[in-house]
Amino acid sequence: MSDKSSSFLRTPWPKLVVAWLVVAVFQLSGQSWLSADMTPTIAISCFLVLFATILMAAFGVVKEADELAHQLGEPYGTLILTLSIVAIEVILIAAVMLGPNEAPTIGRDSIFAVMMIILNLVTGICLLAGAMRYGEQEYNAPGAVSFIAMTVVLAGVALLVPNTLPAGNGTFTALQAIVISLLTVIVYGSFLALQMGRYRSHFMQPAPGRMSIRLTEPVTRQAPDHPTDGHARKKNIVHSMVLIGLMLPIVLLAHDLAIVIDYGVAQAGAPVAVGGVLIAIIVFTPESITAVKAALNNETQRAINLCLGAFVSTVGLTVPAVLTVGLVTGKTVIFGISPAETILFTLTVALTTLTYLGRRTSAAQGLLHLMLFAIFGLLLFTA
Repeated sequence: MSDKSSSFLRTPWPKLVVAWLVVAVFQLSGQSWLSADMTPTIAISCFLVLFATILMAAFGVVKEADELAHQLGEPYGTLILTLSIVAIEVILIAAVMLGPNEAPTIGRDSIFAVMMIILNLVTGICLLAGAMRYGEQEYNAPGAVSFIAMTVVLAGVALLVPNTLPAGNGTFTALQAIVISLLTVIVYGSFLALQMGRYRSHFMQPAPGRMSIRLTEPVTRQAPDHPTDGHARKKNIVHSMVLIGLMLPIVLLAHDLAIVIDYGVAQAGAPVAVGGVLIAIIVFTPESITAVKAALNNETQRAINLCLGAFVSTVGLTVPAVLTVGLVTGKTVIFGISPAETILFTLTVALTTLTYLGRRTSAAQGLLHLMLFAIFGLLLFTA
């Protein structure tokens, strides 16, 4: 293969071409394939094509967001990456909710699956991978604590409070849904403003031997030498346009994937929560790989921003979106988690807090995070 052909394959254009070709095929013929009487063979074939295409596009989105990250520096870069991924998750959840079958728990199942995958599986792998290469790693403690505080409040209100309400079915009333959606958006938006503004230094890697960066210290943007010149601006515009071009196929294919997931879960007799787990896997696999790479590069704070920040963004964006879809369409939305999930939620938050209250990361805590994820997988199919 020539250098020119190899260079072309490394660009985002092949991904764009393939993704939009699949969109065109499903727009033209998808309705005939994904009918109520489709066979298991057709369902499996369509799932594999849709899954591979959406995952490929998601990897492309992550790559373009990562390019913007290098241009804009932290925490802007990681924030763009996280928001892009969570936007994909919200699109997929909305597609399932608006599909032909009732899916009142898809928002809850997806959020809880993201919590277990990101805060236990990926965090555990990051801690172990970093420890194997560098030993104990340093991070910015105030930033980690801020993420944990947001997790406790936003996720606690969304997943735990509904079980304490008089209705007892894990739902919010219309008034409660409106107020909680507004409060979640306001708090999350304010957090983003603080993260990008006055407290930006809390989310950057501190100097060796330090666990924080003082607010009075000058903050140097981690970006190229000339981030504001015309060439850099053009590059950022191109990356942004490609990012949008790769996200649109995900939006257009989400409904078809939702139909296939509903069919597969029903035919296999699998737990309903498997749908939420599949969405979490599709959406967060690229970001998870990026987080592990950051840990292996001794960029512990970037890994924390990706893991803890991803879950905060998931709750901050998904909860209002799902409640709004429920209110607008009149569909039932169940957010309250089961007693077993409540225990896992509590253990995960407690362990995450202990993990990032120390002076450095610990491989032993990584093993404990992985243990909690294994228990989640066990209970998913046996509880």
